[in-house]
Amino acid sequence: MKAERNRKIIYWLLPLAGILFCLWYVKSATCDVVYSDYIRLVNSYLPDVWNPEKFFVPDVLTRIPINYLCRIVNVELFGFTITLERVLGVVSLGLAGWVFAAYCRSRKIGCLWFALLMAVMFSLNKWEMLTNGSGWSHFFAFACFYYHELVLDRVWAGEEKKRDRLKLLVLPWLIILGTAGPYCGVYAATLLLSYGFCMVMDRRKSRGCPGRRGQGSWDTRYLAYMACALIPLLLYMLSNSMAVEEHAGATGRSLGTILAENPTFPVRFLLKSFSGVLVGGEELERFMEKGLLSNRMCYALGLFVVCGYLMALWLNFRFRLYERTIMPLMLLAGGGMNHIIIFISRYIFEKENYALSSRYALQFQVGILGIILTFALVWQLREGTNRGYRWLMALFCLAILMGNGYTTYREIQKAPRGRKALRGRPGWPWRFPECPSREELRDRGEELETEFEYRKGLDKIQSAFRILEENKLNVFREYNGGQR
Repeated sequence: MKAERNRKIIYWLLPLAGILFCLWYVKSATCDVVYSDYIRLVNSYLPDVWNPEKFFVPDVLTRIPINYLCRIVNVELFGFTITLERVLGVVSLGLAGWVFAAYCRSRKIGCLWFALLMAVMFSLNKWEMLTNGSGWSHFFAFACFYYHELVLDRVWAGEEKKRDRLKLLVLPWLIILGTAGPYCGVYAATLLLSYGFCMVMDRRKSRGCPGRRGQGSWDTRYLAYMACALIPLLLYMLSNSMAVEEHAGATGRSLGTILAENPTFPVRFLLKSFSGVLVGGEELERFMEKGLLSNRMCYALGLFVVCGYLMALWLNFRFRLYERTIMPLMLLAGGGMNHIIIFISRYIFEKENYALSSRYALQFQVGILGIILTFALVWQLREGTNRGYRWLMALFCLAILMGNGYTTYREIQKAPRGRKALRGRPGWPWRFPECPSREELRDRGEELETEFEYRKGLDKIQSAFRILEENKLNVFREYNGGQR
């Protein structure tokens, strides 16, 4: 009894420790200055965040509606601080951790396995999304995805709680239309595949039970669940069809043309995307620039991760884990599809190293979590698991732990430099709007665009800071004669 209580405490404390660690990192690595995508957000939505015309646009669902509410609260109560959204992102990552805590507690997964899950979840391989607060809703969306999968897992295992089936009907509408944004495609596809799988397996199961009511019939409730995932997805796609997208740096060539000239490009891109979840993509690029790692070695790392996927998939069916829990399979399917969807959306740049960006780590780690859960469940099976399985599982988990640990260590080292980046020059950005003319900034225009990570025009940067100054927001909310 005491051991069970201690395990519950650990399940609760580890996500909390992860939150505190990421908050410390964000504080160390950032300062409260708008940059990057915030330049566009300021010009598009501030200061009139209550204006319905800015909300009810044809592609409203692509703008992630929950962000509008957050923006209103941020401007009205906090003077548009990026720190608020960064904190929301970290807390949302913690919510995902507690979802996995609930799953591990119900499946009696050991604390060491849960600690490994949390080490991956709170790894700093996703530093770019943690420091850029505009992506906070993505962290929240993934926490919602995991929660939905947890509910479905309970229903499939016959352990459903009150209103779980109602949640399966309602959750996709709230998640896809409210917060999922561009990630809704993989989420909905995972649900549709999972519902179809459950429907088929449930029918096979009923055929093997002669006295069971409705023997050999289909459980049509899954059709209703499918409809509730498919309809909001179609609404999102309709909204997305009205969006105007700009892809700076895209070559404009079709996939067929690219494949005709370079047929191995998709394989190389995908292998690098898999390698980036073992060791952070930026670190792999640094190794390659220094000659410590060749492209072939990077592909080998990616192939190692692919083997982990295949082994986890094999174990799920070899030991029939799906008969009592479907969540690991859902995570494996979602993780694999995330790699494919990133390729489909990024092949237009024809750069395989795009797959190594840390902005995709949140998506790619889904499959790694599924692999670890599968290994943890198989490890519990004393009978039927030989030493070979255990050695392979241990090797993969050790590699993941070391790779993510090294990436986190490196990002902690680099954190203070990130905080100084926008504070390095006197008067920037505090007096930026006071610059009288574009001519005076021409000599340092490229430097400014690099400084603020926004290359769509110096005038846009200047306009954003002018809006902030006029409305006493962000860096100007305590502005007083040029001093803060």
